[in-house]
Amino acid sequence: MNRGLWFVAGAGAGIYAVIRGRRAAEALTIDGLQDRLNGLAVGARMFRDEVAHGKAEAETGLRERFSAGLNQSGPHGIKELERGQEEEGRG
Repeated sequence: MNRGLWFVAGAGAGIYAVIRGRRAAEALTIDGLQDRLNGLAVGARMFRDEVAHGKAEAETGLRERFSAGLNQSGPHGIKELERGQEEEGRG
């Protein structure tokens, strides 16, 4: 049984090495390199789209937060924008 176990282990290691060698050889061909570069380009495009989407969401949230703050009354019951315009008119 001991010899059979070592034979199976050696055969498995040989098959693994052959498969890894084929994958490495395929990766270094023109088609393999082109596939890897295309995958990199797709990944970069997806990352760019995710960043743009997050930026748009953050901008929308900030605009909503600031517009809500501008519509609230100040300490004297005058809206902030109206109070600023009245002060400019006085000066």
